[in-house]
Amino acid sequence: MNGLKLNLGCGEKRLPGYINVDKYGSPDIKHDLESFPWPWETNSVSDIVLIHVLEHLGKDVEIYFGIFKEMYRICTHGAKIKIIVPHFRHQFFYDDPTHVRVVTPLGLQLFSQRLNKLWVEQGAANSPLGLYLDINFELKQTVIKPSEDWFRLHPDKNVDVRLLQQESNIYNNLIEQYDMLLEVIKNNNEEAGGKV
Repeated sequence: MNGLKLNLGCGEKRLPGYINVDKYGSPDIKHDLESFPWPWETNSVSDIVLIHVLEHLGKDVEIYFGIFKEMYRICTHGAKIKIIVPHFRHQFFYDDPTHVRVVTPLGLQLFSQRLNKLWVEQGAANSPLGLYLDINFELKQTVIKPSEDWFRLHPDKNVDVRLLQQESNIYNNLIEQYDMLLEVIKNNNEEAGGKV
């Protein structure tokens, strides 16, 4: 797949082969990601990375939705979007006053039209945001990074992910971050499921 590769909210972490974009500093392109429209053509981008960026954006829900609508617009069908965010119950999230948005795997799945239709059929309360916003993303992968606190409690390097998720529902600081991969779906006939 040919297309632009964007490192959005790059800060000082430039990636080779990517157009590095930030509101501050001296990136390749200086742009405020909360200002729309973004300066890229429709269907021109095949790869986006947002490394510790999305939690800083979209305090206002309409701005947050606008970010996803712009990503959907500029991306080609099948484009990949890598999102890394701190876990919302880790100190890393709480300690930074510029963190304004919790981002979770389920929160990203709300942008899947496949799941939206399933939830509507089931009468589930999940907000069908993909249908409401006319965008469609599939969460293809979620990697959970345990924290140092987790390894102090459970020194075994073979992490029991199920136990980690269960205990993180009770205790803070056990999961450090989520590393997630979205795929842009622009072909209505394709039904592609994700995995955790």
